[in-house]
Amino acid sequence: MSKNLYRLRQVGELMSLKAVFGSNDGMKSVRLLVDTGSSYTVLPTDLLQELGCDLQKPIIRMALVTAGGTVYAPIVAVPWFSCLGQRYKNFPVIAKDVPFGTFTSGLLGMDFLRKCDAIIYTKRAEILVQSGDE
Repeated sequence: MSKNLYRLRQVGELMSLKAVFGSNDGMKSVRLLVDTGSSYTVLPTDLLQELGCDLQKPIIRMALVTAGGTVYAPIVAVPWFSCLGQRYKNFPVIAKDVPFGTFTSGLLGMDFLRKCDAIIYTKRAEILVQSGDE
């Protein structure tokens, strides 16, 4: 296994990075907020629908506790998801629009960060990833 260090984009106290996800219908690039307070990775509903993800037939609908209260959102499997040099097939994500304007389109949650054993260096705005898991 190898370790790779990636630079994060920092705006104020927030850090983000680019991710790509796709299906046979194409691929989409997004900027995601690195969110250790989010259990799940969250991607925008319109982009998921454009790639053929059926939000009406999710894997499951989940109650999410947010700053604005409890909301229900579908969890769908993205045919492939690539970020930080890692690529996972049928990666489950929450389909929900995140109100961050033009800064980011979604959240990179602990589900992904734990899967690739990420270590975040907050002062340097860098993230170390263990490669070779899958």
